[in-house]
Amino acid sequence: MPRTKGTLALSSKSVGGASGIDRFRTSGAMKALFPRAEDVQAILINTSGGLTGGDTIDLECAAGAGSSLTLTTQAAERAYRAQEGHARMTTSLEVGPDAQINWLPQEMILFDGSALERRLAANLAPDARLLMVEPVIFGRVAMGETLTSVWFKDRIRINRDGEPLYWDGLDLDGDTVAHLARPAIGAGAGAMVSLIYVAPDAEAHLDAIRAVLPETGGASLLGPDLLTLRMVAPDGFELRRSLIPILERLTKDQLPTSWRL
Repeated sequence: MPRTKGTLALSSKSVGGASGIDRFRTSGAMKALFPRAEDVQAILINTSGGLTGGDTIDLECAAGAGSSLTLTTQAAERAYRAQEGHARMTTSLEVGPDAQINWLPQEMILFDGSALERRLAANLAPDARLLMVEPVIFGRVAMGETLTSVWFKDRIRINRDGEPLYWDGLDLDGDTVAHLARPAIGAGAGAMVSLIYVAPDAEAHLDAIRAVLPETGGASLLGPDLLTLRMVAPDGFELRRSLIPILERLTKDQLPTSWRL
């Protein structure tokens, strides 16, 4: 039997030139708060306090035609040591015509002995927009944590109009410190982030983003409206210091307040 099970279904719709909640349902460990905002903004909360072997979290979120939906978390999520099995977190995003989803969870912190499978699938209409960020912390440096045994399987699948737009995957199994110490992988990094921005103005942001990236980060255009970014850092503090100005720019200074607490 799973230790924790949580589900959340949320969708937005266009209401008088702004956005409103169309559908909302939660069960188990998943809850949500909705700050006052012009568009729909949801702060997702896992009341169990973290993930371990056997836990499952399933999220289904959709932005209806002409609406905007921003999703973030109350704090960093945590993947704790698993006695047996692995935790599973699945996210499904649907972005309708002329709609936008900002998928902005705070960091996933991996602890030694954790076992986590995470999958995100996004389906976009031809003119839909998406901002997606996934930061990961490989143990808390300030707490002296080192990861010598971790199983982490991460998959990102973004399709547009039924066709693959951006697919990515990461597999870590075993001594993460040793893996990340290799120059071609992490050169000793303790944190990393992947960011995807799909919007007509993607190309206009490229030079400004490259100007603020550290040497351990890179940004590229995979298409005129598809910007990708990958960055590693020594720890979560340094990662945020470089990442937050970029998120502020791409959200037009509307980054959720929970990111600044």
